[in-house]
Amino acid sequence: MLKEFAELSTPLIADACVRAGVPLRAAPPGIACVPAGRRIAGRALPVRHYGSVDVFLEAFSSAEPGDVLVIDNGGRTDEACVGDLAVLEAQAAGISGLVVWGLHRDTPELAAIGLPVFSYGSYPPGPVRLDEREPEARTAARFGDHVVDGGDLVFGDADGVLFVASDRAAEVLAAAQRIHATEREQARRIRAGEPLRAQTSFADYLTRKAADPSYTFRAHLRRTGGAIEE
Repeated sequence: MLKEFAELSTPLIADACVRAGVPLRAAPPGIACVPAGRRIAGRALPVRHYGSVDVFLEAFSSAEPGDVLVIDNGGRTDEACVGDLAVLEAQAAGISGLVVWGLHRDTPELAAIGLPVFSYGSYPPGPVRLDEREPEARTAARFGDHVVDGGDLVFGDADGVLFVASDRAAEVLAAAQRIHATEREQARRIRAGEPLRAQTSFADYLTRKAADPSYTFRAHLRRTGGAIEE
């Protein structure tokens, strides 16, 4: 999956979801990766954190190579829920990366390990609580407004993280490839001296818009074959 994602990006995946009519499920803004610049793509392995790493260790026993551990810590900012030992163990289990709705710690150690860890920042204290588990502790993870389960794929890069249902992934990736090809051609033409306004017949759009206020730029792009928006 990472190989298929190699020439794409989360913005392209997001646009492809909209174009294909696939629910757009993005992690809340602000998520970033340690080490910086790394990318992830793989099957979601969801867990909910309740104050102990034991749920992670249990999840690793059912992990498949390339899985992405998706950790639901409720977006908490009063504790870090994952550190170097848990990440080392994830790496040993074949996990390709972690996505945390919460915070991490041991930042220098995580950078040295090199396994991508997407989170909302670092914080020295670990949890001092131990809450009761929910029945869905290892089957579904909440992430912002979304629920992620083992039927989802995870894509992450410098722009953020997206979740896509695996049964729609081929369709989304194909659409993303088409958008990518169109945008690269548009970029080449801009560099060659042909402005995007000329490529998209923007003057014609403005004329049509004046005559028909319901005529949108997205509809115009679909008519002209452009791809700066969905």
